[in-house]
Amino acid sequence: MHDATKWLVVLIAVVLVGLLIVTKKPEPVKVSRQTPQEIWQGALEVGGIKLRLVLKITKNPDGTLRATLDSVDQGAMNLPVDSIVIEGKTMRFIMKSIGGSYEGTLNEDKTEVSGTWTQSGQSLPLAFKRVTEQAQVPQLQRPQEPKKPYPYREEDVVFANPDAGITLAGTLTLPKGPGPFPAVVLISGSGPQDRDETVFGHRPFLIVADYLTRQGIAVLRYDDRGVGKSTGDPTNATSADFATDALSAVRYLQTRKEINPKKIGLIGHSEGGLIAPMVAVQAPDEIAFMVLLAGPGVTGEELILLQAELIARVSGVSEELIAQNLAIQRRVFAVVKAKSDTIEAEREIRDLLLEELSRLSEEERKVLGLSEAAIEAQIKQILLPWFRYFLTYDPRPTLSQVRCPVLALTGEKDLQVPPSQNLPEIVKALEAGGSREYAVIKLAGLNHLFQTSRTGSPSEYAQIEETFSPKALEMISAWIVRR
Repeated sequence: MHDATKWLVVLIAVVLVGLLIVTKKPEPVKVSRQTPQEIWQGALEVGGIKLRLVLKITKNPDGTLRATLDSVDQGAMNLPVDSIVIEGKTMRFIMKSIGGSYEGTLNEDKTEVSGTWTQSGQSLPLAFKRVTEQAQVPQLQRPQEPKKPYPYREEDVVFANPDAGITLAGTLTLPKGPGPFPAVVLISGSGPQDRDETVFGHRPFLIVADYLTRQGIAVLRYDDRGVGKSTGDPTNATSADFATDALSAVRYLQTRKEINPKKIGLIGHSEGGLIAPMVAVQAPDEIAFMVLLAGPGVTGEELILLQAELIARVSGVSEELIAQNLAIQRRVFAVVKAKSDTIEAEREIRDLLLEELSRLSEEERKVLGLSEAAIEAQIKQILLPWFRYFLTYDPRPTLSQVRCPVLALTGEKDLQVPPSQNLPEIVKALEAGGSREYAVIKLAGLNHLFQTSRTGSPSEYAQIEETFSPKALEMISAWIVRR
C-alpha cells in the first residue's frame, strides 16, 4: 500500500507505494540553466526495479564542485547533493536529505565511474557514464498528465483536524458553474503521500481528480500529515488516526456552498481503502458512497505474507528462499503481536533476525536484501505504532457495518493487494452486514496502481507510461454519477 518495495523481499509490508531512494521529498535546488554542467547518467537496480539517475556537476569559480541528482523514474528532480569531491580517480558525494552517499572510481579517460551507493544500511553497485549530448539524458513520459489551463476551477485549501490539533493542506477542484456538486475526498495509501499520491513520477490522484472534475464531480485531495503543507507528525499515527484526517476533509467540504453536503463520498486507494470504511462507519449520515481501489479485505499479516510471496516469485526468487523468508516473517510477526513492550520486542526480533542472517550465504543475503544495518532499519519500522496496528487490524467487521453504496475495484495483476485474497472477503463482509448496493469488480490486466501491466510486479511501475487506466477512470466516474 504505500511504502513500495524497498528491497526485493522484505520483512515489513511492501504495502502500497512509496519511494525507493527518496523516502521523503526534500526541497529541490534551483539550478541555473546557463551554468555549464557535466552530466552523468546511471541506473540503480533495487529489488528488480531499475531507477535511472542523472548527476549534474557544476564547477564553482573557486574550483570547488556543487551538484544535484535527478531520480528520473521517481519524478524527483534537482535533489541537493551536500558535498561532492573528485580527487584523482575517486568521486565521492553525500546527500543528507535522503541519507545516501556514493563513492566510485573513474576510468582512465574519466568518462565512466564505477562504485557503490549506500543508503538505509544497504550498499548497491552503481555506475555512471558521462553524457555528451542533452538528447541522451532520460526523460519521464507521463502522457496522461493534464495541461493547464484546466476546464474547471482549482483552489488551494487548508482545513483543520481539531481532534488531532493539525491542519491539512490540499487542492479542491470544482466543475464550472454554481453547483452544488457531488464531491469526493481522495484517501491515499500507506506511507507519507502528497496530495497527488506521487510515486515513480506518476501522480495518480491528479489524474483521478482531473477526470472526475471534468465529469461534474468536485474532488478534494490533500497532503498527508507532515507532508507538503500539512502539519502534524505521522510517526506515531495509525490508520485510525488517518481516518480522522479524512473525516475532517469531508466536514470541510460540508462548509462549501458549491458542494452538495448530501452527496459527499470517499475514494480510498490501498490503505486508503482500509480507512474509507472506518470513516463511513464513524459518520454514516455524512458519507453518501464509497469507492475502494485495491482496498484490503483481510488483516495486514495475511496481506503482507501473500504479497511478499507473490512479488518474490514474479521477481524470480527461488521457492526455497521464498519459504525461508515467509518463515522468518511469521516468527517476527508473532513477536510483534505478543510483545507490547517495544524494548523487549526489539531485542527478541534482533536476536531472531541475526540468528537467521548467520545461516544465510552471502549470495542469499544479497537476494533477500539483508544485512545487519538493514535489519536495524527494519526493526524500527515494524515496531512503529502504524505497523503494529496494521498487522492485526481486520477490516471485515468494519466493512460489515457500512451502509452506503460501495464500489470495490482491484486489478487482476495486483500483487500488493491480491484480488483472489481480498475481493471475496470484501463481498462476504458486505453481505454479512446486509449491504444491498455494492459492486465488486476485478479489472483485467491492471496492477496495484491501476496501470495496464504485463506481470503486475512493482518493478514495472516506473517504466509504464500510463498512470491510471482510462477504463478504470470511466468505471469509477459512471458509478458515482449513477448514484
